[in-house]
Amino acid sequence: MTYKAEYIWIDGTQPTAKLRSKTRILADGAELPVWGFDGSSTNQAEGHRSDLVLQPVFSCPDPIRGGADVLVLCEVLGTDMTPHSSNTRALLRPVAEKFAGQEPIFGIEQEYTFFKGARPLGFPENGFPAPQGGYYCGVGADEIFGREIVEKHLEHCLAAGLGLSGINAEVMPGQWEFQVGPLSPLEVSDHMWVARWLLYRTAEDFGVSATLDAKPAKGDWNGAGAHTNFSTKAMREGYDPIITACEALGDGDKPLLHVQEYGTGIEARLTGQHETAPWNEYSYGVSDRGASVRIPWQVEVEKKGYIEDRRPNANVDPYVVTRLIVDTCCTALDKAGQV
Repeated sequence: MTYKAEYIWIDGTQPTAKLRSKTRILADGAELPVWGFDGSSTNQAEGHRSDLVLQPVFSCPDPIRGGADVLVLCEVLGTDMTPHSSNTRALLRPVAEKFAGQEPIFGIEQEYTFFKGARPLGFPENGFPAPQGGYYCGVGADEIFGREIVEKHLEHCLAAGLGLSGINAEVMPGQWEFQVGPLSPLEVSDHMWVARWLLYRTAEDFGVSATLDAKPAKGDWNGAGAHTNFSTKAMREGYDPIITACEALGDGDKPLLHVQEYGTGIEARLTGQHETAPWNEYSYGVSDRGASVRIPWQVEVEKKGYIEDRRPNANVDPYVVTRLIVDTCCTALDKAGQV
């Protein structure tokens, strides 16, 4: 007897990496082996030296095929078994290990948009729909488009054992969100990449595409983000570390260093309008969705909790955003003795 293992990896496409996958048939009981692929077809190698290695790092049940079949998330290595230059997970690992004692956890809000052909799902063939407003967390066929896909995706993610914590319709027709976490940096990132793969694969069955484009519809529409909620043990126990983390994210050249890595099209989304702060200005505030970083109102009331970095785009690499936030905030908390 055999089972199917769907090997999933992140390619080298620029400026935004794509997900790739292929199937391997394995004997029942066989462990997941390393595997190879043609890097010249994924923007990760030249044709004259194209072999690259897939190293399994996370697996879960395959909710689409069912049975004993599995999804296998992989890191990309060279044939010398060292991390490939496109392997951003390898850069997160040492940072996560260094600050593990501070117990950092994340919850990431993944916004995305369904497209049918060249238009967002729910946009009429001629003209535009009613302005945004009624679509957010809406109900009814006149305002909600793609719910059957969203519900199926949620079922798939839960059946796979991924750490999803919720879903909701967003402010534009065909725009939705799912949340992953709270989980540790590597866990939230691994689960997010697999959840993204399941999103694309689920929408495929409905003849619809899903995009993480940061500004999927030009004009007076919100963009699509990946608001990133973060805390450490000290932040979950006191308010001073909350302020230290907010100040650290705005210190010196940190704001620019972060937004440069927060996804493609950041200037088009972070304009200062549509519940965003300008991409080149840093701010934080309580209950302020127009700030770069929001302190939820209940956190101020309870004097403990978490912060929300509202700057990351929907197309951000979760391995990158978690690494940057952990490195910046945990370093500052360590220096301040707030661990």
